[in-house]
Amino acid sequence: MNRRNAIGLVLASSSVAACAPFGADMNKMVTLLDGSNMNEWNRVGDANWRIEDGSAMADKGNGFLVSKKSYKDFHLVSEFWVDAKANSGIFIRCTDPQKINAVNAYEVNIFDQRPDISYGTGAIVGLAAVSPMPHAGGRWNTFEITARGPLMWVSMNGSRTVDGVRDTRNPSGPVALQYGGGIVKFRKVQIVEI
Repeated sequence: MNRRNAIGLVLASSSVAACAPFGADMNKMVTLLDGSNMNEWNRVGDANWRIEDGSAMADKGNGFLVSKKSYKDFHLVSEFWVDAKANSGIFIRCTDPQKINAVNAYEVNIFDQRPDISYGTGAIVGLAAVSPMPHAGGRWNTFEITARGPLMWVSMNGSRTVDGVRDTRNPSGPVALQYGGGIVKFRKVQIVEI
């Protein structure tokens, strides 16, 4: 093997490792939401979640779409769009799926106009601040969220916002998509257990 091929092999191996955290088999990703239905989710609250233009969206009320299944260790990929005024998030390891909050779950925030921007978009509320805060409003974005044991990582559009923060309060539970204000759309949610 010549040097050029060896370098290409190393780079290809590195990119595969980056796409497959903790050796997760990305071919085993399960689609929880693809914009065609909400069959894998329960509704909690009065948000007006509906399928429209290939996305699960809401623009009134207050509430969540909560996955029917619970997860402990996983890698999640989600594509979302919000307007500039939106208040949303992805809650993981929800220990009480009927009364979800940032204490009994981990809230990966989507909130560009949060008064305390240290826990705005890309942060885990109350646990892992983000600086500088990325803005999500007015475009499609991708979150990658990994939880393994007491550690959690978050990336938004390929940039790390939370790097291995540790907490043991909530070991497992469903995933929840939040609607709290503005216009919120999720067109894809996929997960693989690790």
